[in-house]
Amino acid sequence: MPNFDLTPLECRVLGCLLEKQLSTPDVYPLSMNGLLNACNQSSNRDPVLTVAEAEVQETVSALIARGLAEHWPGRVLKVAHTAKPTWNLSVQEGALLAELLLRGPQTPGELRTNTRRMYAFPDLDEVEGCLAVLMEAEPPLVVRLTRAPGAREARVAHLLSGVVAASAPLGDEAPAPRAGRVEHLEAEVASLREELAELRAAFEAFRAQF
Repeated sequence: MPNFDLTPLECRVLGCLLEKQLSTPDVYPLSMNGLLNACNQSSNRDPVLTVAEAEVQETVSALIARGLAEHWPGRVLKVAHTAKPTWNLSVQEGALLAELLLRGPQTPGELRTNTRRMYAFPDLDEVEGCLAVLMEAEPPLVVRLTRAPGAREARVAHLLSGVVAASAPLGDEAPAPRAGRVEHLEAEVASLREELAELRAAFEAFRAQF
């Protein structure tokens, strides 16, 4: 059983592998260059990072040692995660875990919106059901944080970097209802744009093979 003390960069690399398997399966497993680009991309990432290829290579080696990644030999060496068989993750659970690894603690509603590029949850009930499975895993993979003062919903965080603070509010006050709706719509638009960009990239990569 892997130790749950992943570094921030290990979380980023693992999250990218989980994400790209679902969002752009035609180019998965990822080449080292593809993984580097995924780690450094600005959309759907918090925080946005700028890491070097050598750092990514070292991190991949560390994840392989933990039993969470593997190399795929070929004309170009590629990398795949082994988290799904290790933790028996469904597609839905993998999407949620990837999003938490890539963007940090989020509410179930935010997760439903932000995972759309990987899996389209039909409703919040399915999100909550999958989160419950991840919380009840042995050992648990995610945790529901204490609701911050003034917040309308509690957020969920992954546990792959160890125990997290019981409450980690993003701000001192909850947004006004109207502002909250606007932010929700903006998040949906950004997610759709990212999904379109990834589909275009996958198509171009596929076309380049011929």
